[in-house]
Amino acid sequence: MRILHTSDWHVGKVLKGQSRAEEHIAVLAQIVEVARAERPDLVIVAGDMYDTAAPTPEATRLVTRALSALRATGAQVVAIGGNHDNGAALDALRPWAEAAGISLRGTVRESAAEHLLEGETAGGERWRLVALPFLSQRYAVRAAEMYELTAAEASQTYADHIGRLLGVLCQGFTPGAVNLVTAHLTVVGATMGGGEREAHSVMGYAVPATVFPGSAHYVALGHLHRAQQVPGPAPVRYCGSPLAVDFGEGENTPSVAVVEVTAESTAKVRDVPITAAVPLRTVRGTLAELSTVDGDQPGWLRVYVREAPRAGLREEVQALLPRALEVRIDPDMLPRTAASARAERAGRSPRDLFSDYLESRGHADEGVQELFDTLYEEVSTHP
Repeated sequence: MRILHTSDWHVGKVLKGQSRAEEHIAVLAQIVEVARAERPDLVIVAGDMYDTAAPTPEATRLVTRALSALRATGAQVVAIGGNHDNGAALDALRPWAEAAGISLRGTVRESAAEHLLEGETAGGERWRLVALPFLSQRYAVRAAEMYELTAAEASQTYADHIGRLLGVLCQGFTPGAVNLVTAHLTVVGATMGGGEREAHSVMGYAVPATVFPGSAHYVALGHLHRAQQVPGPAPVRYCGSPLAVDFGEGENTPSVAVVEVTAESTAKVRDVPITAAVPLRTVRGTLAELSTVDGDQPGWLRVYVREAPRAGLREEVQALLPRALEVRIDPDMLPRTAASARAERAGRSPRDLFSDYLESRGHADEGVQELFDTLYEEVSTHP
């Protein structure tokens, strides 16, 4: 069978005040064209169709039309909720979706059977798909309780809950069928794309790839915006976002994944680039250097100015580069203060900060670093 795997559309995204609506129309139209050309049996949309839990009517119209257009290609369509989506609102759309022949799963339901979807291709290949929407820490515990886990099991970590939920959901996998999983979460060892919501990507939300069963032929993930394969007991893959959502994603290659797989063969994946969105670029330099940047080249710009701060500098930059959405003073040009030192430390791990401290004191010693790592892990695990 052939699968088209896409995720993280983030329809409704506004970047530094700039609407991305026209870009999203072009991007989703290109995804539909890919589906028409590739003729997949199944389209999986692995979460974050919207950028916000309160999408505008225009964003809702665009997403529902895109799902309908994908279904009109002849493919079965399955879409799940992500951390940016309003899962309950997606579930409210299920009557429309079912009437349109689309399987929509916004939240984890009380019946595990609701998350095991089945189908058959025109060529007679049977498939089974476990569809697991994004779960917050709190709702992971609630879902664990719904599936009658013991008190000891219910007190375990987020990763433990996800592993046990998938264990229950994947019990329906059978030989002779293509067994699939789609979920919206962070897998340990994967590389973030640069524009994800960090609170739902780290801080206890990362799970090991071993939560997925070896009986799965393909695991279609959403949440991280960079297309990548993750080592695991089954083929585990992020398809990435089909457009750069924020400036931190300027180096990503927007794409969708096309997967060929049978019950007896290993999944083969091709990334199909999606080129319809405007690229996001970062440029640096003095005003003189910025004056040489081709302002007519396509793309929204983030500019780091290598000039001392002064009134009117932002306006001067935007006069040179009208497509500059974000203008900042290069950090090297700012005086170092306690506030800037705190800003530099923000978001960095204790391990990295301690490593920098050792290096600044001329005591870069792997043994000391390993001891710190061991002690920090013990304190973090057993507060």
